[in-house]
Amino acid sequence: MHDFLIAFFGGLLLGVAVIGYLFVNGRITGISGMVAQILSFKSLSQNPATWFILGLIVTPFIYGLFIQPDIIMSSNPWLLIIAGLLVGFGTRLGSGCTSGHGICGMSRLSVRSIVATCTFMLAGFITVYVMRHVLGAMS
Repeated sequence: MHDFLIAFFGGLLLGVAVIGYLFVNGRITGISGMVAQILSFKSLSQNPATWFILGLIVTPFIYGLFIQPDIIMSSNPWLLIIAGLLVGFGTRLGSGCTSGHGICGMSRLSVRSIVATCTFMLAGFITVYVMRHVLGAMS
């Protein structure tokens, strides 16, 4: 039940942040678009996207320090960097990221976002099936 509550309140907080960002800035909360906006903006401190992305980066560390300090990142940092670059390439290829399509696009009933999100989900299902049942890599 505890995990359910954490997921529930995390989703609720995400929804409030997305609505708040749209209400205050008049823009949707697509992370790849925000990063592109940050990279092309002259004054980073005056760009609301900078603060939103900074919050995404800092919040897990705060969570790890105060809420669940026993979380240890066990992945290879280079592997994480490569994965991040691949995700960045995929977001440009897919004209948006999962957060933009899945949260913001689907809530606006965008057909392109619905198709993109179904594609993301299908790729995830297939990956888990292959890893778990074909290769036996996940226990």
